Order: sequence, then structure tokens, then C-alpha cells
Amino acid sequence: MKRRLLLTADAVGGVWQYACDLAACLAPHGWEAVIAVLGPEPSAKQRRLTRARVVATGLPLDWMSDGADAVLATGDALAVLARELKVDLVQLNGPALGARANFGVPVVAVEHGGLATWWAATERPPLPAELAWNRDLARAALIRADAVVAPSIAHAADVRRAYGLTATPLAIHNGRRPMELLGGFTPSSGAFTAGRLWDQAKDVGTLDRAAARTAAPFRAAGPLVGPHGRTERPANLICLGLLSDEALAVEYARRPVFVSAARFEPFGLAVLEAAQAGCPLVLSDIPVFRELWEGAATFVEPGDATGFADAIDRLAADAFVHAAAGLKAVERAARYTPAACAAAMADLYDGIMDRRSAA
Repeated sequence: MKRRLLLTADAVGGVWQYACDLAACLAPHGWEAVIAVLGPEPSAKQRRLTRARVVATGLPLDWMSDGADAVLATGDALAVLARELKVDLVQLNGPALGARANFGVPVVAVEHGGLATWWAATERPPLPAELAWNRDLARAALIRADAVVAPSIAHAADVRRAYGLTATPLAIHNGRRPMELLGGFTPSSGAFTAGRLWDQAKDVGTLDRAAARTAAPFRAAGPLVGPHGRTERPANLICLGLLSDEALAVEYARRPVFVSAARFEPFGLAVLEAAQAGCPLVLSDIPVFRELWEGAATFVEPGDATGFADAIDRLAADAFVHAAAGLKAVERAARYTPAACAAAMADLYDGIMDRRSAA
């Protein structure tokens, strides 16, 4: 008999793809996932990514809320939904939702990258008092959870430090189904990046300065304006806007040098997508990227625009070096699959349920 999991997600960021992949791969392990969507409803195209039951809750996104009351109320509403669906376990992909809610079943909190860890990596001053409620709710929820998971060992250490936890979260690497590449193109001699370009953690400023120094054309996919109005205005990057999966597949099929100058990244699904396609990787030298891509990428000191430009030019100038670097990326990417992620998560769920049954 299958056990039932309530899995929170949103249709705005990368958690949607994570939730869909996880739900699909949990079925062979005896878990049936119901995806509870916060924020805007998923599009028809997004819904086609999953066969799992999807419940559009109409509840606000926790990370877009202006205060603690809205997040606490959303958590309470999810607890009601969990009882109505008769689930056996809840996985919160926004941990703060569990700060007060009484789910009546075990809770696994997955910290994909919260405000406190983001702030520590991107801002010099301490977290302002007016934002402390967010950190405090997340900390309370992480302490209450039956298990805490992070998508990398390095980020798990960041989570423990940022929230003052007594134990380090369990690291379970994310996975991603490879894109179906739209091939038939001549390999590109250019560079490419993708992601939330408005997010200062992505350090688009460094990429823009690198684009001015490199001989290769440097294309960038992703939104330049964030949900709170923060805007980037690159002068040298060739900005493509938010691309569909099909358009991204065209970009990756050309196997450009994929570049990330991120100063904060809990895992980095865009890097994984590029690696699966055979793109050589040039990455900022941060602990998460070292953990995942050591020996399969070129690393550059964060903020070093000249270093990024030089690394791009070296790879773009030599077809043999370019191909060899792309092959290393493909081989490493094979470690990070939805099946591997789901197997580890199912083991965690089963262990929690077995301990509860034995108590």
C-alpha cells in the first residue's frame, strides 16, 4: 500500500521542476505525492510536467509575504489540507510554513535557499530588524521538523550557521531530467548564462564586465526585473529575456561555454542543465560549486571579471579543449538525477515513519 506525501511547491521558480521530478520518481518507492501549489497556478504546460495530483491552494507564496502573520496563516491552511488529504508525511519546500502549523504527521523541511542564507552571502550588514521575522520563522520551523534537508553539503553548513541549528541538515543532491536538445547546430564559440538575472546573488555585474573583455559573444537568458522590482541593466551581455524550455534547448544544443558567477547557490539547476547538454563550465569558486563540479569545471574567483573572460576565451579558442571540458561536465552530471534524489528522500521518509511506528 502506498503512503501519501504532501509536497509544497510554487510555479514561479525552480522548485516546480524539483517537485515534479521528485513526485514522478517517488512512485516506485511506494510514495504517492500530492503537490500543493502556493502562489500563481501552474500553466497548462507546467502541469504537463507531472502526473501527480496538483492542488492549486490559492495561498500566498511564503517568500513573497510581507510579514509573519501571512506565512503562519498559510502554514495553518496547509495543515488543514494535509488532514483532508489524509497524508502520511509533509515535505515543506518553504520551511517557514512549519513554524506554527500542526500537521499531525511527520514533517520534512527542505531548505532550498532562504533569506538568511542568501543575505549572509550577498550583504555585508547583518539582517535588518524588519526582516528578522523571516529568519525567526524559518529557524522555528527547522527546529520543529522531523528532518531537515539541504541540496548540498556546503549549503547544509550554511543553513546550520545562518539559523543557529545544533545539527547540520542532511545533504541530498538535487536532480534534473536532461532536456531534449534541439540539435543540428554548429557548436558555438560563445558564452551563455541562465537564471534570475535580477538576483544580486547571481552577480550579473561581473558577467557583464566579463562580456566586455571576452572575444566571444556572451548571451544571457532570464528575467532582468525581480518580483520586488529590483532591476539589472547589463550593457554588454546579449540579453534574451525569459526563454521557453524549447528555446533553452536550442541554446544548450550549441554547447556554448556556460558561465555562472554566483556568489550564493544552494545547488544550481541551470549549471546541471548545461552540463547535461555537454557545455563546458566556468563557475565562481564557491564551496557548493567545488563540491558538485570539482574536476569537471574551470573555477574563477568570485567577482574577477577578467578571470571569467580569460577562462571563456581559452575554452572557446580550442575545439579540442572545449569538447573535452564538455565531456567532463556530462560525466559528472550523470551523478545528479531525479531517481537518485528520490531514492534518498524515500529512504528518509521510510526511516521517519518506521521510527514513529516503533515509538
